[in-house]
Amino acid sequence: MSQAGGNFRLRAKARFADLPHAPHIAHLMSHQSSFIVPIRSLGPAHRQRIAEHLLALDPQDRYLRFGYMASDEQVWRYVDGLKFDRDEIFGIFNRRLVLIAMAHLAFSDTPDTAACAEFGVSVSKRARGRGYGARLFERAVVHARNEGVGLLFIHALSENAPMLKIARNAGATLERDGSETQAHLRLPPATLDTRMTELVDEQIAQTDYNLKEQARNFLNFLAGLQEVRQGVRDARHKSGQ
Repeated sequence: MSQAGGNFRLRAKARFADLPHAPHIAHLMSHQSSFIVPIRSLGPAHRQRIAEHLLALDPQDRYLRFGYMASDEQVWRYVDGLKFDRDEIFGIFNRRLVLIAMAHLAFSDTPDTAACAEFGVSVSKRARGRGYGARLFERAVVHARNEGVGLLFIHALSENAPMLKIARNAGATLERDGSETQAHLRLPPATLDTRMTELVDEQIAQTDYNLKEQARNFLNFLAGLQEVRQGVRDARHKSGQ
């Protein structure tokens, strides 16, 4: 969970019973199928790639993601502290298996706010404008519902227009407090559709990842083969002189 949103548990307990179901959730779910973006769950084996993604963010993007000017040391501390056994981390990879977008769905670890979670997202600058942030949010909403989450928090700086737009389009209630804005989204219970959607999405993402990995390994093999062939040609050329 980001430090900026670490106190969301206290607000959650007071607001949970009063928030109506978000009217846009059904639209959010139906919109998901318009095009497929392979989004897979990340685990401890991806910690290095998560760090590389976050460290590549420029200072302003780090500021928007964490709510403060995070140094490299603070980014590493965040990555090292990720609890993959409790939270859910989602990622989008390009064809070179570079992590270009990721989301952190942090679950509450206290009994009185067990049905609450917080969402945070970051997208590489070169991958902007493709709707990845919204897609990661949709993926997180489905998983949160399937895990019994009834209240999703989105903590963002008030100047983080893309994140607030995602929250507003989902029907979240936004409250501004100085430089920060807290969004609350009440989630309906899980359904057979949400459970099947998550299974299919994860399978698609895993297959996509495996294909990209195979393609990368094959290209590396071809590159190595080219070097060997070039070495043989050079050797023949020298021996013929």
